[in-house]
Amino acid sequence: MSERFKTIAVTIGDPNGIGPEIAVKAAAELLGSRQVRVVLVGDEHVLRRYAEGSAGGAELKYFADRSPSNDAILLHPVEALPPAHFRPGEIEAAAGRATVRYVEAALALVRDGHADAIVGCPHNETSVKAAGIPFSGYPGLIARLTGTPEDKVFMMLVGGGLRILHATLHERIHRALARLKPELIEAAGRACAATLKQLGVAKPRIGIFGINPHAGEHGLFGDDDDHITTPAVERLRMAGILVEGPVGAGVLFSSVGHGSAFDIAGHNKGDPAAVLRTLRLVGNIPADAPAPTPATAP
Repeated sequence: MSERFKTIAVTIGDPNGIGPEIAVKAAAELLGSRQVRVVLVGDEHVLRRYAEGSAGGAELKYFADRSPSNDAILLHPVEALPPAHFRPGEIEAAAGRATVRYVEAALALVRDGHADAIVGCPHNETSVKAAGIPFSGYPGLIARLTGTPEDKVFMMLVGGGLRILHATLHERIHRALARLKPELIEAAGRACAATLKQLGVAKPRIGIFGINPHAGEHGLFGDDDDHITTPAVERLRMAGILVEGPVGAGVLFSSVGHGSAFDIAGHNKGDPAAVLRTLRLVGNIPADAPAPTPATAP
């Protein structure tokens, strides 16, 4: 296996949702790729069900870090969901617990040097909470599992030519506003610049959105930006980051493909397009790259 390969661990999300189906379909689509190696992380009995029904019976092989093979769907099995609780289309606490177990296993692969990145398929917050696990999305979960302060982990939305990083996420408005300090904005800006470089943007250029309409309009709509975002922008510039702002946030926001789609789970109707776009993004595969051809054994 060439060193230029990037190994991406794909967690299957809620096993009773659409996650495992689109994960299998995306992995099958990239068989034979010379740029990325996809490793599915989840229950083997769930993945074999979808490999047979949604990927034309594609072969599954256990993942070995130094294996040169890229002609089969690679599996890193995690025994987390009892077969009796594999019920596509239903909310199950056991499925929510399994969702978290998959992420833990994928993080271990990255921590041990066996994977370079993680792509998470759709989770279901109700299922996770039913398992008694505090959960408001992947960023907070990643922070807790890695022992990282939650104000150092951010979510970036990528789509339609936009890359938007959130300083706050999934919390009541008054709490989010209370947390907005120059230090948080600066940390978000640094994380944004570092992530953009990882995604192939050699010289990131960042715009900081204002808190108030028109970033306060010189006090007409409040002076919060004078005390919070403007100082953060100055600190980022001093750190050598190309940044502009604060500017008004009157722009169109985009969102990632998400949702566990219980209404079609288990019916072979899932569209893996969003997962494929993410894998190509993380793997730095150009949008116009030709489709890979299956690898052949020597």
